Amino acid sequence: MNVIARYHEIALKGRNRPFFVEKLADNLRQALSDLPGVTVQPFSSRIGVHVPDETPWETVHERVGRVFGVANFSRAREVPADLEALKRAAATELRGASFASFRVTTRRADKTFPFNSGQIDREIGAAVQAATGVRVDLEEPELTLWVEVLRDRILYSFERLPGPGGFPVGSSGRVLALLSGGIDSPVAAWRMMKRGCRVVLAHFHAFPLQDRSTIDKTRELARILTRWQLRTRLLQIPFGPVQQAVVAACPAPLRVVLYRRFMMRIAEALARRRRARALVTGESLGQVASQTLDNMVVIGEATRATVLRPLVGMDKEEITAQARRIGTFEVSTRPDQDCCQLFVPRHPATAASREEVERAETALDVPALVAAALEGVAEERFEFPPLASSPP
Repeated sequence: MNVIARYHEIALKGRNRPFFVEKLADNLRQALSDLPGVTVQPFSSRIGVHVPDETPWETVHERVGRVFGVANFSRAREVPADLEALKRAAATELRGASFASFRVTTRRADKTFPFNSGQIDREIGAAVQAATGVRVDLEEPELTLWVEVLRDRILYSFERLPGPGGFPVGSSGRVLALLSGGIDSPVAAWRMMKRGCRVVLAHFHAFPLQDRSTIDKTRELARILTRWQLRTRLLQIPFGPVQQAVVAACPAPLRVVLYRRFMMRIAEALARRRRARALVTGESLGQVASQTLDNMVVIGEATRATVLRPLVGMDKEEITAQARRIGTFEVSTRPDQDCCQLFVPRHPATAASREEVERAETALDVPALVAAALEGVAEERFEFPPLASSPP
């Protein structure tokens, strides 16, 4: 079985394109690494994947369809590098098929082949038309026969299946994403993966002040997201002691903003340790009290790290729709005890000022609380396809 994977944005990278192409090929190899006999080989703005015929197409379809950088892909048939062989194969396969119009589109990677792309289109089109009686439509065909002429063989296909697009994971550096058990933050992490980032996930929990439900949820979310980025680190960070200190010493309306400022400080320290170049949050402007513009500014001032907010201009319906598409929605909507809901005041501040927040923080030993949280961090690693040593 042959698969042709095509890319789009990578093709615009000029002299850096070989780096992106090789990264994409590596990720395809990783995504299929548990399937025996798979080979992956770039060729002429395409990547060819050969899989033994006994491998279920459904498995290959799912795996390739989750690799960022793949714009679209096809299950391809193979014939020798001979025009007559291609004509016979195409005519035989389409004879008796039901379609109202068609066209042939050829890409000739091997420029030494004795027919150019236009000639191949016409020759194959005439053979198919003679075998089926179906008309050619170059503008809006019901079926397109895609032909790839390589040096040693010809590949052809009748469909283009959508890939996720974007850039290969690992081509744009590493970031650290704050992961709650909710809908938004997994989508934010996924969107950064699509831009080529390797995403380290960081979850703040209040266990044992609360149960382990968010810990369990984020582990499951990490497994789902790992199907997209193939390797993931999940950091579980104890946050209850910070919250207890804030509740004991600070004004109630400022608690949520203070919680978030501590999260940013702790996340910045973790990002430095893991060589992550930026922090990622699932914030959407105005969605909750901590995400008003005033509060986002004050929270962001707690860190010198670059903070990326890929969902900031999206509404809840848009975010929810994307969560459903990527497979995180069902897990995200399970009931849990989120640490952000612990000790939340009835009327949280929606426009906290820097002065009042910094004044409240003078009652706290900020460095000691950050250091204690960092000492309690637990790390888990996930891989896809899963290894025997991966978390169950």
